[in-house]
Amino acid sequence: MSLNDETPAETVRPRGAHAAAPDAGQDAPAAAETSPGDEREPKTAVMETVDGADEVPAATAVLDTTATDPLNALLVTATAWLAQDPDPETRAELRLLIQQAQDRDPAAVADLHSRFDERLAFGTAGLRGAIAAGSNRMNRVLVSQAAAGLAAFLLAEAAAARPGSIPSVVIGYDGRRNSHVFATDTASIMAGAGVRAVLLPRLLPTPVLAFAVRHLGASAGVMVTASHNPPNDNGYKVYLGDTDEGSQIVSPDDVAIAAQIQRVADTLLVTELPRAAYETAPESVVQAYVDATAAVGHRPRAQVNTVYTALHGVGWDTTRRVLDAAGFALPTLVDAQIAPDSAFPTVAFPNPEEPGAMDLAYETAREVNAELIIANDPDADRLAIAIPDAEAPEGYRRLSGNEVGAILGWRAAELAAAVSGDGGAEGTLACSIVSTPALKAVADAYGLDFADTLTGFKWVSRAPGLIFGFEEALGYLVNPGTVRDKDGISAAVALLSLVSDLKADGSTLAEHLDAFAEKFGYFASSQISVRVTDLTEIDRVMGRLRESPPAMIGSSRVDHIDDLSGGFNGLPASDVLRIVLTDGARVMVRPSGTEPKLKVYLDTHSTVGTLAERREAASIALAELDKGMRALIG
Repeated sequence: MSLNDETPAETVRPRGAHAAAPDAGQDAPAAAETSPGDEREPKTAVMETVDGADEVPAATAVLDTTATDPLNALLVTATAWLAQDPDPETRAELRLLIQQAQDRDPAAVADLHSRFDERLAFGTAGLRGAIAAGSNRMNRVLVSQAAAGLAAFLLAEAAAARPGSIPSVVIGYDGRRNSHVFATDTASIMAGAGVRAVLLPRLLPTPVLAFAVRHLGASAGVMVTASHNPPNDNGYKVYLGDTDEGSQIVSPDDVAIAAQIQRVADTLLVTELPRAAYETAPESVVQAYVDATAAVGHRPRAQVNTVYTALHGVGWDTTRRVLDAAGFALPTLVDAQIAPDSAFPTVAFPNPEEPGAMDLAYETAREVNAELIIANDPDADRLAIAIPDAEAPEGYRRLSGNEVGAILGWRAAELAAAVSGDGGAEGTLACSIVSTPALKAVADAYGLDFADTLTGFKWVSRAPGLIFGFEEALGYLVNPGTVRDKDGISAAVALLSLVSDLKADGSTLAEHLDAFAEKFGYFASSQISVRVTDLTEIDRVMGRLRESPPAMIGSSRVDHIDDLSGGFNGLPASDVLRIVLTDGARVMVRPSGTEPKLKVYLDTHSTVGTLAERREAASIALAELDKGMRALIG
């Protein structure tokens, strides 16, 4: 039933004890205590809401708001922010900075400039940044402005499409610091603006929120998460329902939402935003996700000895329920990383791609002689897989996102062919432009359509006729009929089903990768990532490659270069260069969208000779390409 129906949906219920959202002068609901594996909101997730009207420093009285001194203007801006901040922690932090800056402390002045000279930009990835006071950080003021701006956007869209209709939003949150309070602020403010707001019942993975947007027929969805960012970060992802089918926002909607957020920030105080009662979705929404995701696989033909880690995120409880419903034996757990913990105490960086992040999983796997390691990132929208490898120092090798994407794409093609019978397989395999060309080889072999998209699942998920999509950064979309975003839980079910079949047939995933190379060719990929302190250096490198395009990279001749800055073959404009070499190798060069880095993606392949000869040829070509590109970019 749609949340946009005029009658209340049976799938939601009033908030009950928390029906009255906290005003600036009321205390927010206290968080529940947790035990290992408990996925209610952790105690650290909620800050008390208190009235800050009397908390503005005495120095405010002596600030001359008409003075032209730059420091005074900065202090006026910071003090105005302080006056509307409902969070006692960020308010105390900012109060101290203001006092230090008034004493001309250069570090405090620089810190205030960093926090207030710019505003954390809202774009197609929503918001993401470090939790701290200021317009260029994640905090309750910024989130409240974002909620009010998004509400205004949804109301305007509803009025234009169906005058008199009430738009709706479903809101989810993970176990990161402040995720719960950011979610409840969003729910109460959007309800106060006249949007029907429904909060998911507890902290849950991002894919559950993406599923709920479509399952509940909501106009939009908001997920409070920073995925695998550092511990002090948080973020705000926005999905749209209706014709967008639950995909993340893309342009021009991001621009329209950002304009509404800026209007709120320019004209209203957070303390003036009306709040109202919101609803809480029942557990049946989560169960519906569990049922749909369990159906991605089939009853296992053989059980697989598996190890699982949630990397201190929210993935385990939902994954456990899905695996149980699908008939898989539950894995051995990396106990130290199973319970949600916003401090991520056992990893330097909570990303399974980072060195050391899976060390405890390798240790556990060695203890139980595991056949497979499954890892989710903290919000469980990504999946990492590791397999036994006697030559690896840890005894296990983590597969690249390209390797997993290629074999899951092969699985999707086989399933499509089985369904179509003699009529030929139908549907589209899609991946981001920086992902391996191996998926296109699969599509061509099975007569399927292929689409390459800009980076990000906001684009991959929109490929027409999509039956499978992925990107090399461990993101996979295996069930586009229910979730239009990367989903590390459904991907785990698909992968585990494949490994179960292989085991029943006397084979392994390592052998299946070899079979892929024999059927489609051996594909080798790697990356170069150059971190800079001056962002103009990235612009200089991109400009140099455009103005003086290379004729050779290492020992390989360049065939052509596609410049995507003006759009290309139906792709929106993007600061990306695609360099295609005469031997079939490919190089993608682009600035990172989230970090001060220049990223270079290298791909080679070979279809000639034995498996060993193909592997050697592609690997040698990759090493040459790497050496040549490092020389080019300096």
